[in-house]
Amino acid sequence: MGTLEALLLGLLQGLTEYLPISSSGHLTLGSHFAGITEPEAILPFTVLLHVATVLSTIVILHKEITWIFKGLFKKPAQKNGKLTERLNNQQRYALAILVSMIPVGIVGVFFKDAVEETFSSLFVVGCCLLLTAALLTFSYYAKTSKKENISVKDAFIIGLGQALAVLPGLSRSGTTIATGLILGNSKQNMAQFSFLMVIPPILGEALLETIDMFKMGISASFGGISPMALIVGFTAAFLSGCIACKWMISIVRRGKLIYFAYYCLVVGILTIVLAL
Repeated sequence: MGTLEALLLGLLQGLTEYLPISSSGHLTLGSHFAGITEPEAILPFTVLLHVATVLSTIVILHKEITWIFKGLFKKPAQKNGKLTERLNNQQRYALAILVSMIPVGIVGVFFKDAVEETFSSLFVVGCCLLLTAALLTFSYYAKTSKKENISVKDAFIIGLGQALAVLPGLSRSGTTIATGLILGNSKQNMAQFSFLMVIPPILGEALLETIDMFKMGISASFGGISPMALIVGFTAAFLSGCIACKWMISIVRRGKLIYFAYYCLVVGILTIVLAL
């Protein structure tokens, strides 16, 4: 992989990580057209790009993250020496994020190899893009109430959506946001929660991948990709991720996800045709 390919894939990852059109699916397509067909050559690079977009999330949502940590270790409110609530708002939010991680953690531990094999299948990508289109369409037309807070139960169900979205072509942000909206959560809450809940799993995956890289050797892990190409790809993913994160939050609040459903439908059909 040359510097130009790394730049393009980095931009592709940064833009599609937050837009509900599947970054993994588009990276698989981009790698296919770039002539990179071996999973072992692209997967470590993909993890690196995901870390770059996680950092862009931290930058854009730093106020929300600071708010969580400020209240995380505070004692719950008391009145006359008695607790008025078991958890404060920040602790409840952190608990919801923790619970949402359980399903994807199980998938990562027990089904990692099976999932990685799907990254070389354009047919799987195409089918999952169609499923993303269906989810976005259903959430757009579903009539639901608007809950003020994301409950632990809802967080777990949203986490199940995130676990399914490890498949390439099934958008993580699209699946989690759509699931949350169908459950009756507000658009503003879901845009923020969807981006924050992915930070721990991706950083955890990056840590495990880094350990494997040191065992295999850094050069071998990246399939011979040059350090300059890695830096360019990382930087491109980070900068484009910052732009896409802010844009996506605005899009979700305005309820314009249906247009991405049309896009996924078209790209999904074209990808299946390409795979046949």
